[in-house]
Amino acid sequence: MSEPTTRRLGATLTETGVEFIVLSKHAERIELCLFDAEGHKEIARLPLTREGDEHRLFMKEAKEGTRYGFRAFGSYDPDQGLWFDPSKLLVDPYAKEIDRPFRYDPRLGTFGEDTKDLVPKAIVSRDIPVKPAKPLFKPGGLIYEIAVKPFTILHPDVPAKQRGTLGALAHPAIIAHLKRLHVDAVELMPIAAWIDERHLPPLGLTNGWGYNPVAFMALDPRLAPGGVKELRETVAALHAEGIGVILDLVFNHTGESDRYGSTLSLRGFDNPVYFHHDPNQPVMLINDTGTGNTVACDQPATRQLIIDSLRHFVLHAGIDGFRFDLATVLGRTAKGFDPESLTLRSLFADEVLQDRIMIAEPWDIGPGGYQLGNFPAPFLEWNDRARDDLRCFWRGDDHKIGDIATIFAGSSSAFGRDGRTQTRSVNFLAAHDGFTLMDIVSYAHKHNEANGEHNRDGHNENFSWNNGVEGKTDDPNILGKRRTDIEALLSTLFSTRGTIMLTAGDEGGRTQRGNNNAYCQDNDITWMDWATLDEELIGHTAWLASLRRRFSAFSEMEFFNGNGDVLWFSAKGTAMTVPDWETPDASVLGMAIGTQDRGSGKKTRLAVLLNRTREEQRIKLPDSGKAGWSLLNPKETTTVQDEITVPARSVCFLIEN
Repeated sequence: MSEPTTRRLGATLTETGVEFIVLSKHAERIELCLFDAEGHKEIARLPLTREGDEHRLFMKEAKEGTRYGFRAFGSYDPDQGLWFDPSKLLVDPYAKEIDRPFRYDPRLGTFGEDTKDLVPKAIVSRDIPVKPAKPLFKPGGLIYEIAVKPFTILHPDVPAKQRGTLGALAHPAIIAHLKRLHVDAVELMPIAAWIDERHLPPLGLTNGWGYNPVAFMALDPRLAPGGVKELRETVAALHAEGIGVILDLVFNHTGESDRYGSTLSLRGFDNPVYFHHDPNQPVMLINDTGTGNTVACDQPATRQLIIDSLRHFVLHAGIDGFRFDLATVLGRTAKGFDPESLTLRSLFADEVLQDRIMIAEPWDIGPGGYQLGNFPAPFLEWNDRARDDLRCFWRGDDHKIGDIATIFAGSSSAFGRDGRTQTRSVNFLAAHDGFTLMDIVSYAHKHNEANGEHNRDGHNENFSWNNGVEGKTDDPNILGKRRTDIEALLSTLFSTRGTIMLTAGDEGGRTQRGNNNAYCQDNDITWMDWATLDEELIGHTAWLASLRRRFSAFSEMEFFNGNGDVLWFSAKGTAMTVPDWETPDASVLGMAIGTQDRGSGKKTRLAVLLNRTREEQRIKLPDSGKAGWSLLNPKETTTVQDEITVPARSVCFLIEN
């Protein structure tokens, strides 16, 4: 992997100075603003020379560490989609380091108000390449979703100064936890610099998740005070332990929001180019994201910014892959979503990116926004249908037995179109957006009152249940039921074919007190309290992860072909019949699959038995031409006869002797 030989946008450090290049088609002129070492005093303004849509300036006096910003001149006419306002200091879209976090202030969106005291200054930095390497993560593995600050801020073994930062992920105590769970890759929720939504400060709230970016390449100083160096060193430490790193990136919108929002970067440089507008009303920003604006990913300038951002993280930090928030926007053109769009195809055409893991959240809220199964291979896709069906099955909904089998088999209904033979599903029970796993079995309804929107925000249908009491309880009977349900849900997830994802803390019963939209709760609602995690539940999750690693069938990506590779059987031990599948309240299912036991190196069969009823069930096992079956559990392996009693609300695993 090599650096591009053509001129690079942004601030490029050379042996003799710094070359500054920005793009703007509609600006009349652009000025470079230089600041003192503290980033407070503006010490110079210099005009850039225009060459087509490029505006450039080479400065011999500039050096590594120089703090800078830009001002763009042109028409201020929001009714025509033009927001040029030279009073607004603009952050370089290609900035790789900024000197402070973004902070919302109404002046950021007020015409004529100078914002040099509010806006972070970009810092000229030196690119340090990492040694090229293939991605460490492979499809079929276990992804562990992490919000950096909430995950590390309360860890007792991490030094106080390091808590809440990227560097904390490299601490031996954190790595030990990841290895205990057999995590194949961590997926880091946004770490690029973001700004609060404007309605949050008056409520005394802040965005703790980062899904409101301004600078796509620059790391947020709150999470990465050491900049890209801190990310590079953290990735290296995780790689040394066999753990890959995937970045969750937001290219679908920016924190500049709607017409009443802030002018911070892309809006100030060239709003008509970087954002989608109603062609008949330029003042109207298309809102396919629900955030006030939609980035025009089909524009060449935007496409190049996206590609260059991804290249930066691979070349200078060794990132293994990327998850794209509201990824349908990446494939949007003037005609709607196009799976063969130039932007999507460009991700795999680039020599640096072509082997990276790419994961799509395959929806947005725009017209035709739900695109599960329609992204081009080799994209992996978050499978929300599997998430909902898994929950509904264990909640007790009717007509779900067939859906569970489909998920076990890789969701061919979504990913097997056009003769495709491999799943690209990322199966999960819970993610950052929505209930935690504990809250799924503890709350029948959302409780988002702390968000200041009178519980109107967040999803209303969570396919959840409370086991008899809404929320917190000291009743040991109910607490026992909740743990049992979580164990069953996890056991089912870890039995599915394809890639699986677990959100940090779900392995130990983390709760958000029923808040299913906790993006604005940068406090103990989202912070992971390591001292209260359920050790028994963590042990169960770790055992499931070891089981998944031991048997190859779970992580394989091919769909079952039905030619002896899988047997679906009923409680009678016989193959499922049409009436069995169509029984509305069917609650027992057996699956026997051929697999390689990586522990012994031998081929064998593994049986997975599900019982969602509230009573134990006697289940007859399929005939075995060998010496019967053995029950697998965390403590021991027990030989069984041709029948087994499966406890209520549980999943059992057996290996053919």
